[in-house]
Amino acid sequence: MLQIGVDTGGTFTDFIWRDGDKWGEYKLLSTPDDPAEAVLAGLRYIGGDRNIHLVHGSTVATNAILEKKGARTALVTNAGFEDIIEIGRQNRSNLYDLTCRRNPPLVPRDRRFGLSCRVDANGQIVESLADSELQGLVAKLRDAGVESVAVSLLFSFLEPQHELQIGGVLKPLNLPISLSHQTLAEFREYERTSTTLINAYVAPKMQTYLSRLQNEIGKEGFRIMQSNGGSISATTAMRESVRTILSGPAGGVVGAWRLGSLSGFPRLITFDMGGTSTDVALIDDRLPLTTESSIADFPVKVPMLDIHTVGAGGGSMAMVDSGGGLKVGPESAGADPGPICYGRGEHVTVTDANLFLGRLIPEQFLGGGMSLQAERVAAPINRLANSLGLGGEELAEGVLAIANTTMERAIKVISVERGYDPREFVLFSFGGAGGMHAAYLARGLDIPKVLIPQNPGILSAAGMLMADVIKDYSRTVMLPETEVSINKLDRLFAPLEEKGKTELHAEGVPEGEIRLERYLDMRYRGQSFEIMVPESNDWREAFHCQHELLYGYANREREIELVNLRLRSIGHPAKPELPELEPGGSRPPDSALLGERETIFDGVRQRTKIIDRARLARGNTVQGPAILVEYSSTIVVPRFASVEVDRFGNLLMTIDA
Repeated sequence: MLQIGVDTGGTFTDFIWRDGDKWGEYKLLSTPDDPAEAVLAGLRYIGGDRNIHLVHGSTVATNAILEKKGARTALVTNAGFEDIIEIGRQNRSNLYDLTCRRNPPLVPRDRRFGLSCRVDANGQIVESLADSELQGLVAKLRDAGVESVAVSLLFSFLEPQHELQIGGVLKPLNLPISLSHQTLAEFREYERTSTTLINAYVAPKMQTYLSRLQNEIGKEGFRIMQSNGGSISATTAMRESVRTILSGPAGGVVGAWRLGSLSGFPRLITFDMGGTSTDVALIDDRLPLTTESSIADFPVKVPMLDIHTVGAGGGSMAMVDSGGGLKVGPESAGADPGPICYGRGEHVTVTDANLFLGRLIPEQFLGGGMSLQAERVAAPINRLANSLGLGGEELAEGVLAIANTTMERAIKVISVERGYDPREFVLFSFGGAGGMHAAYLARGLDIPKVLIPQNPGILSAAGMLMADVIKDYSRTVMLPETEVSINKLDRLFAPLEEKGKTELHAEGVPEGEIRLERYLDMRYRGQSFEIMVPESNDWREAFHCQHELLYGYANREREIELVNLRLRSIGHPAKPELPELEPGGSRPPDSALLGERETIFDGVRQRTKIIDRARLARGNTVQGPAILVEYSSTIVVPRFASVEVDRFGNLLMTIDA
């Protein structure tokens, strides 16, 4: 069976494939107007008419929200709560911006419908639904011409009867219906409503996109990467589209976690620099989960990998800001028109700056499969430099320094700001552009080691082939710790575990390959927000320790409140094994040296070795300055760094103190 992982990014669509013991990779420029075009073109190139097993990470749901191009959606809720998505919370992300405006809701006021029904905080029905009101709702939805419906009623996670009634009445409309108790069975009506609404908003677009791919490759063996680090069937993804919003970056974190663990590095800071953005995450021996994510300021409370994203990538554009200073990103040239050196762009980008400084080798880009037009770069860089009173080389290094600073700040958000010392971690660098910047980020953060996998530009796609099948479930319980015991937790988790096993069986996972992981959302009584910790025999102490790590203190005399139960139902499908390299001694073979060229580092031109990474063997070491080229990426090794090849072909870079 031909196994293929596909990651659709803002600039490139990446493919990795495995056929028996043979591995291969492929990259195409993305097709933003129709992402399926690049995916199908790559599948035809790799597989032809063969049957394939495909795991795909898609940006379709993300882009639909960011660009406000989702379905024409209606919201059905309790009468008097129609404006909940507009009122939201009192939080202000730009506290001192007097002109700050909130992102308008995805559904305007005229497509929000309130019904006279009510369930109280104990799950008791205190006002029933009237049949006449339900029939009137059907007529209103028809008149509004909606394409999808989100239903979110107060306390439906305790008693879903009314939501089920509404879903049954609306079924003849043949529209996607998202019920909040099925999407997110938790308290906090604003976050639950927002998550359900986003699911309804993106589901029709995902159905169209995935159905098109499904028609080409068939239903069997077609899986979609989720934001939680696991995959689900394409059929499930059409129904639960909100769970795919960060599917591409999640694949990279999973791949980093698997490879880092195999290489003996369980504590990682992942650094994924692509063409449009950079994603970072912190792995402390397990995948980092969060339920506090948002997209375009809209809360998304389903479990997701805790990934922080900034607008710094190879395509990030350099420009002069209103104060006359140099600015880099977050605007990106993307795939079309792309950087200047791609042939159509007009704005200087990070990629152009790297090429101008000699850190990209034009004839080796994508293994020689894509020609970079170096002659187009000098004039625009010099024009921008002149406008700032700088030289061209000074401007290019300034562009890279600003991009590096942006990415350093992102790493501090997920490490220093959360009580972790980055010096205790290994920087795991991947993405097409990551290898050109990793050494400088590590030096700036005092991180001593950098791990760079083989084919780093397609690690997100590779991670999808390494991912488990995962389904997440939750339940709000609101119990003081005095009422919680191990036996009671077993009883409370039992229905979630039964559902988890049943749904994984439906996903094709046999009984012996299912593992269940329990988590508890807890807080000190009186607090507004909770912390998620793994369930254990000493779950109280685990909570105190996590609270101290995050906030600098723990109060072991204060009562704990158990808020939510969470279950991860994990299936372990067969995964491809990584081949190991034969030992080759410390000196690289002569055939690996492709030549030398002048490269600019810190304002100084230096003779730099150009090395073919594919010809390196286990144990080979390279002292900087050097540039290692391969199909999916370029790795810059400055004078202050050296690299050694490990048994899996990863590069372990050491940063000189």
